[in-house]
Amino acid sequence: MRNSNSNQKTASLLSIKPMAIMGILGAIAVVLMLFEIPLWFAPPFYELDFSEVPVLIGAFVLGPIAGIIIEFIKILLNLVITGTQTAGTGEFANFLIGCSFIVPASIVYYKNKTLKSAIKGMTIGTLCMVILGAFMNAFVLLPLYAYFFKMPIDALIEMGTKVNPAINNLSSLIFYAVIPFNLLKGVLVSLLTILIYKRISGAIKSIVGA
Repeated sequence: MRNSNSNQKTASLLSIKPMAIMGILGAIAVVLMLFEIPLWFAPPFYELDFSEVPVLIGAFVLGPIAGIIIEFIKILLNLVITGTQTAGTGEFANFLIGCSFIVPASIVYYKNKTLKSAIKGMTIGTLCMVILGAFMNAFVLLPLYAYFFKMPIDALIEMGTKVNPAINNLSSLIFYAVIPFNLLKGVLVSLLTILIYKRISGAIKSIVGA
């Protein structure tokens, strides 16, 4: 019975209206990616955007799988628009980091759609993003940027030192820039989602019949 319900949900998700909504939300997300906000405590290659807001809203309304699809559409469209400087590897890492926030948050909320569940889910999602983001930056993203831009990691660290004297090695860059960056992003995206979710989710539900 559970497999039957799961198959029905998947089939429903892949119908025309939900797919159209996911495409629209992915397009909105990629537009929001273009509006980046520099942060006072991090080097200039860490800039805040709110592209996860439409992804999270879609995941809350349509479920975690929809969130993954919207995140994928966002990354794919961004690749088409801006291209890649890391042979797609950096974009894949960013996809994983985005999903680490969206998927846990939507799983918790989708089981019990209350404000309390939403807050709990977004808190868990933020913590997951902070942890995975720290790992991916330390072992994947920063080494990749150093390789593709043909500069030592020390040069990236020095860019951090200019805005935050506490940054003097890779560990301090992760601790004083990457972790606060993802924590701030998770909190702000969560707050914005709470503020606008009811209005947007109502419109989506009326279209897809959820």
